[in-house]
Amino acid sequence: MLGAVDQGLITAVLALGVFLTFRILNFADLTVDGSFTAGTATAAILIFNGVPPVWATGAGLIAGACAGLLTGLLHTKAHIDPLLSSILVMLAMYTINTHIMWFGKDGLHRSTVPLLNKQTIFTWIVDHRLRGTWTSVLLIGIGVVVVVVLVNWFLSTKFGLAVMATGDNPTMASATGINTDMTKIVTLMISNGLVGLCGAVTAQYVGSSSIGDGTGMILIGLASVILGNAIFGTRFLWLATTGVVVGAVLYRVAIFFALKWEFIDNADMKLMSAALVVIALILSQWKGAQALVTRLSPWRSRPDAPEPMSVVPNQFSPFAEVDNAAHTVTTGEGRGQ
Repeated sequence: MLGAVDQGLITAVLALGVFLTFRILNFADLTVDGSFTAGTATAAILIFNGVPPVWATGAGLIAGACAGLLTGLLHTKAHIDPLLSSILVMLAMYTINTHIMWFGKDGLHRSTVPLLNKQTIFTWIVDHRLRGTWTSVLLIGIGVVVVVVLVNWFLSTKFGLAVMATGDNPTMASATGINTDMTKIVTLMISNGLVGLCGAVTAQYVGSSSIGDGTGMILIGLASVILGNAIFGTRFLWLATTGVVVGAVLYRVAIFFALKWEFIDNADMKLMSAALVVIALILSQWKGAQALVTRLSPWRSRPDAPEPMSVVPNQFSPFAEVDNAAHTVTTGEGRGQ
């Protein structure tokens, strides 16, 4: 089971990237499937050709960020719908990733890059037979904590606040002087950069990279975000990001135990991923489940009160009550004409 925890912690980096786009920026980004494979393919082929693993991991991050940049440019400069622009990039990345995996001294056209007997960031752990132990969990966990701290720091900066304002109300953010195009592009780059980083680390953990590695990764990211936010809520930013990490680990552990059943095999993983997302969405909207989680989690706000990060502070906010007869708005303390 500790191996599942290892993979859950690694996946948490991807989930944090999904959290930035779907939860903070309110941008439906499906580039994840392509940027994850870009990270795995770039890191794997560079290590295969003798590049140091740390540099290869950084290159995987940059490859994912480039995919996010392309999505951002299509949306902001070409004025293409966010969902459609991400789908277009995801499709284009399949061909790009295929050509990345063809790059090599042998000139072979391959769909899989093996990393057997290659130096990776996990070589020391593997040589000492520590993979899937508390030692590997601790070491990977330290790296994830660093990423969580950086994400929280980014969102606490002036630019990060501008990103949150853009996600809440892009029209109002633009009216206040925020360059919403820039916030979208940079956030998409950071988000997909984290996804590419997760892919680079995953390729080294499993010891190979395949052209189909990224299929369904967006579902895993969404499931992690939904599970984490359902348990920890979004009352505080650090709780939301911590919840994403916990959600990613819980997802991997759930998959681990599901595969223990005799009538389920690896071919059913995508179906189970979709089922977990559906269950998480249903439970997150069920008032009974919300009340139970609130009682068990003292950091959660009341189930009948809106979460601060999920509402926009204006007259259309759930905090306000509209008096249709007088056409006035009650903000909780008084009325305004």
